[in-house]
Amino acid sequence: MEMEVLGLLLMIVCVFLALVCCYYAWKVFDFLWLRPKRLEKVLRKLGLKGNPYRFLLGDLRDMARLSEEARSKPMASFGHDIVPRVTPSVPQILSKYGKDSFEWYGPIPSVIVWEPEHIREILSKNYIYQKPPANVAVQEIAKGVLWMEEEKWAKHRKLINPAFRVEKLKLMASSFYLSCYDMLSKWDEIIPNEGASELDVWPYLQTLTSDVISRTAFGSNYEEGRKIFELQREQAELVLKAILLVYIPGWRFLPTRNNRRMKEIVKIINSTLMSIIEKRMKLLEAGEGSSDDLLGLLLESNHKEIEVGGNKLGMSMEEVIEECKLFYFAGQETTSSLLVWTMILLAKYTDWQSRARDEVLQLFGKRKPEYQELNNLKIINMIFHETMRLYPPGIMIIRMTKEESKLGENLSLPAGVQLLLPIILLHHDKKIWGDDVKEFNPSRFSEGVSHATQGQMAYLPFGSGPRVCLGQNFAMTEAKMAMAIILQRYSFSLSPSYSHAPFTVFTLQPQHGAHLMLEKLKD
Repeated sequence: MEMEVLGLLLMIVCVFLALVCCYYAWKVFDFLWLRPKRLEKVLRKLGLKGNPYRFLLGDLRDMARLSEEARSKPMASFGHDIVPRVTPSVPQILSKYGKDSFEWYGPIPSVIVWEPEHIREILSKNYIYQKPPANVAVQEIAKGVLWMEEEKWAKHRKLINPAFRVEKLKLMASSFYLSCYDMLSKWDEIIPNEGASELDVWPYLQTLTSDVISRTAFGSNYEEGRKIFELQREQAELVLKAILLVYIPGWRFLPTRNNRRMKEIVKIINSTLMSIIEKRMKLLEAGEGSSDDLLGLLLESNHKEIEVGGNKLGMSMEEVIEECKLFYFAGQETTSSLLVWTMILLAKYTDWQSRARDEVLQLFGKRKPEYQELNNLKIINMIFHETMRLYPPGIMIIRMTKEESKLGENLSLPAGVQLLLPIILLHHDKKIWGDDVKEFNPSRFSEGVSHATQGQMAYLPFGSGPRVCLGQNFAMTEAKMAMAIILQRYSFSLSPSYSHAPFTVFTLQPQHGAHLMLEKLKD
């Protein structure tokens, strides 16, 4: 009798496990095949065109091949028609299927949207058009507010915002100057007093922006902050390797050398940040906390919210850590990209370099620029805008439909479709910018961005709408300080060894560095 009962129970368990396996097998089959085919059918009915869905990979293999081909050699000459090099799959799809088209990111269709009014609608309605789930490997670098939505995003945004107000940026200007001074001190040791000498400025600009983040984020813990950045840079390289691999579910859990190192780095960074934060919290609770740096401002803002409304209104220590990591990575990447392309363009167009230097010397002479004076740099501001038009730090914005959504008057998109907003295409659109769209012409911004774009949503180096980049004023202030000090002390031109090869890692970067000929200016 007992054997019969045990046999019956075993059979029930086996049937249950079989049903569970069938259920999950069906879910996987639906995600990888049935659902993409349903979405493809809907999109084609809407008049959108693209390649037929191919199981699992979609267009990813073609994208990887095209990117590899584009990166295999630099551009034949110095020009600004960089779209085919930095995102080769998008112009190919548009050329093949027209403006109303889509491509496949694995089993997820991505509709290419580059009508300015549609983009305005997408970026303003962040409750409908949301960020797609971040690649797990990317989240190893930092999670934070960048990947959050709805109430959680609103809470974190509110808590972080005080750290980026104008009155706080004034306190950070001296840190910007110190980091710039340190970089130029190194250049002074390398560049002779007479004549020009070649220098790859790209690694120095990366170090400059990471030093700025270290000083402004951690203040007296500056050296610990620098170590964190060095680890994050290593983490980013490992993540890039992981992204380039064909996605295999569960791969990140395997004890490969890369995976083990990524986990080790996460533990070291989290442990270091937790130690810094705990010391700060003790000072804050004792009434001795300082709010001169970003970490102090964030902890102070968070502490006030918790005192008023409890833990629900504040962030946990783990969330504070992730916000610190995100600020570190995003802040360094964006500003270093802006600075390196500005130097490359001014090295090419030396007439604009002279105009920018004249402005700096007229305003400041050879002395240290004060924070409030940086807003008077009109020519440099125009140059920055034109640099980010031609070479935006981020070349794409991606959103996803949370529910069935009507875009414009005629396009009803189903839930679960990605929307690809190609910033780089908007910035290089002849219809918006005119016949000189491929030329470096800062004068187009002489009357401001709105006049240059004729009021269209066509210039998005920092995004737009409710999710516009919180750190854009920080980045622009830092960049103005750096360029002013460089122009005070050096003239520069392109080196014969410079290779023009823009490519995208997480931001748009010079693949083979930025080799310039630098010469010290006479006092």
